[in-house]
Amino acid sequence: MASGPNSPLLHDPPALTTPSRLPWHDGVTANHRRILFASFLGWTFDGYETYALFLVLPFALRDILTPAQAGSSAVWAGIAIGVTLLGWGIGGLIGGTLADYIGRKRMMLNSVLLYGVFTGLTALSTNFTMFAGLRFLTGLAIGSEWSTGVALVAETWPERARAKGCGFLQSGMGWGAFLAAVAWWIIGSLNPLGSHSWRLVFVVGALPAFIALYIRRAIQESEKWVQAVRERRWAATEQESGFGAKTARRPFTLAEIFRERESRRRIFLTCLMSLASIVGGWSISSWLPTYAQQAAQTEGYANAAQWGTRIALLYNAGAIVAYMISGFVIDTIGRRKFLFFTYMGSLVITPITFLGAHSVETLAFVATINGFFTLGCAYAWMAIYPAELFTSAVRCTAVSFIFNSTRMVAWIFPIIAGSMIQSFGSIPRAAMILGTIYLIGLIVPWLVPETRGKPLPA
Repeated sequence: MASGPNSPLLHDPPALTTPSRLPWHDGVTANHRRILFASFLGWTFDGYETYALFLVLPFALRDILTPAQAGSSAVWAGIAIGVTLLGWGIGGLIGGTLADYIGRKRMMLNSVLLYGVFTGLTALSTNFTMFAGLRFLTGLAIGSEWSTGVALVAETWPERARAKGCGFLQSGMGWGAFLAAVAWWIIGSLNPLGSHSWRLVFVVGALPAFIALYIRRAIQESEKWVQAVRERRWAATEQESGFGAKTARRPFTLAEIFRERESRRRIFLTCLMSLASIVGGWSISSWLPTYAQQAAQTEGYANAAQWGTRIALLYNAGAIVAYMISGFVIDTIGRRKFLFFTYMGSLVITPITFLGAHSVETLAFVATINGFFTLGCAYAWMAIYPAELFTSAVRCTAVSFIFNSTRMVAWIFPIIAGSMIQSFGSIPRAAMILGTIYLIGLIVPWLVPETRGKPLPA
């Protein structure tokens, strides 16, 4: 196929011309809704697992640490969170790559099933080594679920509804966090097992194993992926000079996304924004509840710990709103503007949160706005935009690499969190310094392709 300077392969595909009078959900069938529901459930329990770990970790460590270990519980807490994130990153890279070989449905089914099993086994932990090992294995299983769900929704939903569907999928993380908070509130209130009640939170987390039965029966494989494999179209982007060429030997997908110049450029730029989202979001979401608790203690509240929980819930509430509307906003203003305003909002709201909110009541209001930007918008784009930059043959690999490679950097932060606060002098100062990473998002969006209104690369 020709690839000269006038080749249409080197230019953006034509924008879609959908009549504005048609509703966005026109063409969304029961099968599309089942695919979204299955992907949403998987991501919801991933959100549950992530937040449940933060909630019950102090109680779990009090139960399983030896007297000698208990004196440095903060260090062990950081290790538990860190190895979970490390497993998540490694599992995401492996599972996302495998999904481009064995299919989205099969990989999602295996991921959800193994995640449910390892989470349930965590409830049986008798020492920290067992607990941390199961956290790592749970992270491995969780990692690939998100990228397969994103690819499956993106490749099956109608063009005009694709971004909305992926935004709805991303909201599962926020709903999962709420589910974990409710589960822990009920279990903590009843306290049926005394000091061992934390184990029941992980028993609830084992429920996703049953979702695998639903996935197996209810959803179909992506036809876009099946057709790409059948036709042996291995190029990573629509601008590859050899796009459309059929070769008998399939290249390794993780190598393929770095072989092409345009694909390398897209990977590098989106990874920079992903790093900004994950490092900035981690620092705020992990330190905000503690900061709120400290502020409540300073103001003399008797229930200072409850303020930390309230602020965390409001932070997640703001994120859920962003998830739910992100698909509509990004289709209205375009990908580049959405990314720019996301990081601008994150950059502005961070000092307001940690320097400008002088009471917990004010902090509660500000935290909701903060969650909208730093957790909601800053993560929502990753469920919508990267899938539009790569072809079906490598889509899961690319999306997973963008999301999970940065976790391979961020996993160390929970382990050194205490040292960071001590080095910087306080939580606000530490959050402000890490928050400057959002400056990346003011520049990079203008260097990536605008994909609004354009068909998904085949």
